[in-house]
Amino acid sequence: MLRLVVRRLLQLIPTLLGLSVLLFLWLDRLPGGPASAILGERATDAEVARINRALGLDQPIYVQYWRFLKRIFQGDLGTSVQTGQPVTDEFFLRFPATVELSLLAMIIAVAVGIPLGYLAARKRGGWLDVGAVSGSLVGICIPVFFLGLILKEILAVKLGFFPSYGRLDTGINATEVTGFAVLDGVLTGEFDASWDAIHHLFLPAVTLASIPLAVIVRMTRASVLEVQDEDYVRTAQAKGLKRRVVRGRHVLRNALLPVITSVGLLTGSLLSGAVLTESVFSFNGIGNFIKTSIDGRDYPVLVGFIMFIAMVYVLINLLVDLAYSIIDPRVRVH
Repeated sequence: MLRLVVRRLLQLIPTLLGLSVLLFLWLDRLPGGPASAILGERATDAEVARINRALGLDQPIYVQYWRFLKRIFQGDLGTSVQTGQPVTDEFFLRFPATVELSLLAMIIAVAVGIPLGYLAARKRGGWLDVGAVSGSLVGICIPVFFLGLILKEILAVKLGFFPSYGRLDTGINATEVTGFAVLDGVLTGEFDASWDAIHHLFLPAVTLASIPLAVIVRMTRASVLEVQDEDYVRTAQAKGLKRRVVRGRHVLRNALLPVITSVGLLTGSLLSGAVLTESVFSFNGIGNFIKTSIDGRDYPVLVGFIMFIAMVYVLINLLVDLAYSIIDPRVRVH
């Protein structure tokens, strides 16, 4: 297991280096250069030259890239043009909100999607199968922001079942420990704050979970249909093993392998896909911050966000590999 982890971590280094090259070239090829992007379209040549000297952009390109690479590996992603604060600090300030939202969305998607996909495969051709396939198709087709607006208008504005914006009600005095509102309420014994945070999370999480849920349902259904016709399943049935053992140990366990891959990739995409959801519900997370950064042409924040999402993806891929080795021990030898 340790050898697998070390090998996968070493394989991540070329990926991140390649991404850093692409990011650097993107910054270098911005219209007018990064200085014009920071100063605006009406910047004078003198102002642009001053910013270029201050940022070291008048140096040879290999010197600029080396400095850029060193800053990244030191955790220095630059300074936000909008707030004047280090990008790293801004991310850590908003990161817990997006993690809470993404985790709850994925929990909903997995807790509903895997059982529903499994039952749909077991009842192939029945009303449950038709409903699950049709529902998953609708979930994939509906844009996240449109679904969010519908849920917000009906369940929050008209019926008042859920809050329509924010992470906590203004009347809640919650003690911040970790930045995770739900966890902080549990750690400090302020359970009303935890419940209020979950109440605020529910609609955005359901909205964000719509596409992953649809994908997981379809993947689980297709995988179970494929596995249950395999020879080893028929052999297990012929040996007289209990139906529960056959379905759990031989069918579902092997069917989960491709589903795990999908879950891993979808989890990474949730962090980047939270931009629209957080904007609809005015949720103060990374996604909403990125939206305002795009509007304000805050390129240091965008570069930091891309590197951050890349790190999340590669780490999630590592976790997926580890989960593979746990579910299927044959993977450990590769």
